Amino acid sequence: MAARRPKYLNLFRIKLPLPGVVSFLHRVSGALLFAVIPLCLAVFQLTLESAENFEKVRQGFGEPLAKMVLILLLWGFLHHFSAGLRFIAMDFHLGLELKNTRRNSFLVMALSLALTAMIGKWLW
Repeated sequence: MAARRPKYLNLFRIKLPLPGVVSFLHRVSGALLFAVIPLCLAVFQLTLESAENFEKVRQGFGEPLAKMVLILLLWGFLHHFSAGLRFIAMDFHLGLELKNTRRNSFLVMALSLALTAMIGKWLW
């Protein structure tokens, strides 16, 4: 049996079930949100320095690339939040059956993408 085990782990060939994908994206979105904190603080500080800097930042957020980055960050927040609620419910032993876990994973994905689309449309 030991001879049949893979010698390396190829992450691109692993087929994760939907709950695994949601868990992975929860970690990715959390890392993304954590990494962007210094940038958000720098932009916030810039807006507080003067009215001219505030206007520059406001105009910068009007650019299509900046809007796409904001929509990506919005998805990261919404996915991390909704998946976090799912994981908190699981900590309280709610929805641990396989059928419920798959359904909740689908709801997390659908909710985060739908809210991102709705808010992103308004933002654009």
